[in-house]
Amino acid sequence: MPDSTVPPTPPVPLSALLARDDLALRRIAGPDDPGTVVHWVHTSEMADPYPYLLGGELLLTAGVHIPEAAGSGTYFDDYVSRIVAAGGAALGFGVAPVHDTVPRALVAACERYGLPLLEVPPQTTFSGVARAVWQLMAQARLSELRRVTEAQQSLASAASRPDPVPSVLRQLAQRLGGRAVLYGPEGAEIAGAGREPGGEARAALARLAEVVRPDRPAPPAGAASQTGSASRAHSTGPRPGESEAAPSRSALPVGPRPGEPAAARSRPAHRPGPASPAGPQPPTDPSRPAPTSATDTVSGTHLAAYALGAGHGFVLGVAAPGRAPGDHTIVSVAAVLLSLLTGEQQSGTGAARSSALVRLLLGAAPEDVAPLLGDGRRWVVVHARPDGEGVPDAVAASALGAALGSALVDPAGDVVRVLVPADGAPDPLPGWTLGVSAAVDPGDWPAADTQAARALARARATRAPLLRHGPRPALADLVPSGEAAAHARTLLAPVTAHPALPETLRTWLSLHGSWDRTAVALSVHRNTVRQRIARCAALLETDLDDPDVRMELWFALRHI
Repeated sequence: MPDSTVPPTPPVPLSALLARDDLALRRIAGPDDPGTVVHWVHTSEMADPYPYLLGGELLLTAGVHIPEAAGSGTYFDDYVSRIVAAGGAALGFGVAPVHDTVPRALVAACERYGLPLLEVPPQTTFSGVARAVWQLMAQARLSELRRVTEAQQSLASAASRPDPVPSVLRQLAQRLGGRAVLYGPEGAEIAGAGREPGGEARAALARLAEVVRPDRPAPPAGAASQTGSASRAHSTGPRPGESEAAPSRSALPVGPRPGEPAAARSRPAHRPGPASPAGPQPPTDPSRPAPTSATDTVSGTHLAAYALGAGHGFVLGVAAPGRAPGDHTIVSVAAVLLSLLTGEQQSGTGAARSSALVRLLLGAAPEDVAPLLGDGRRWVVVHARPDGEGVPDAVAASALGAALGSALVDPAGDVVRVLVPADGAPDPLPGWTLGVSAAVDPGDWPAADTQAARALARARATRAPLLRHGPRPALADLVPSGEAAAHARTLLAPVTAHPALPETLRTWLSLHGSWDRTAVALSVHRNTVRQRIARCAALLETDLDDPDVRMELWFALRHI
């Protein structure tokens, strides 16, 4: 649960406030730590401001509360120690009208307790300091929102590429300046991008992924159920608009109480126990659900793991050298996209598809099992090939099926086949070349598969993003199919003994005798096409330059 005492705005580095020329603030005591941040500004002339501070404040005072004999006693030590104990970020002392200079005893006390002390010149009002802090917060918030928006756009663009999962991981790693990893249901690393962290951090990230994985195995007997390291498990992330960099009250440094040594300031409010060498362990209670996210810090590397989808076992892990405002939002966007890409996009239930497969294997007709796969009575077969030289992996094929609205996907080599209901006929997809069959009944699925393969070959040859097989009445329909098939077998018998020749001849004729396009469609060299066509002409003892011969051969090739 986020701490309600932390404002939903980014903190302001104290160094940014000191860099403002219009304020002319000057640090005269305390550590020069670039990590010191201010969450808000508070003005108080109380001798003990502790009850009125929440932590993270730049406390402003003009020293009205300081008694005349304060320099000779413990007044300033008590005053500064109470500010530190409350978690104050820094103290600003206004010069004039009460004091002409900052009391030396106050400077010494701030040095002892490690509290940054700023001198506020007479021309700078306290309200001006507060306004400058709000302005810096607004600028930081705007910068954070712009960064998150740009990251969302780049991640969405990456998810539409032919290799969506590696692209999303690369973009995420680039945005975080670290490493992004996708773990599979068995815990193995499926894909990753970005700089590899050290061996210790890499092993800790893999263990952290097991913390959020559903149905994770119980830890061995005697293993700690919860370590005392910096790891944290979360059921939900920060609320919308909440800055991640804002620490909770318990995370703020707590200084010594009056009478304690100065070194006590570095001690945190909650002292963790000894870290387990095994890293974060899953909870031992099997009835306790796994958290949706978990974080840890190992060797200065910030680690986080996010469960993807609805319990399929995929986990996103990230390792970054730092954690900036907006990082959690950016990673959450990537997690949503990866959940969609790795999830089971299905047109029917998994049980129904398994039942359909079993019935087909046991001899049922396709038209009998088709109702189990969806409501559509007619189907189209889509053959898809990614642009470029890459071979699509199983995750890319699943993402293609999700884009086409079907989980019936077969990644076969460099071509992905998808069975899609006819009412969801596909449109062109960026990064893919598609060949689409005519809408057919389930009994004609094999014929549709052939149509889609030929449409894909023509699409690649003509560099079209999508081509559909469009049957229409033709002269060949005037000849009974049985007689046409017998004629085709007789006419093409000399070349059918060589499997590559009929397909080469069919592709060459469909592309109007283009050597180059045929070579592209068949993924062979153009000289190979020339040799095969010359071989066909020799075996058929005919002139392939004759348009009548080409027409007759084309009709015959459609029936084999």
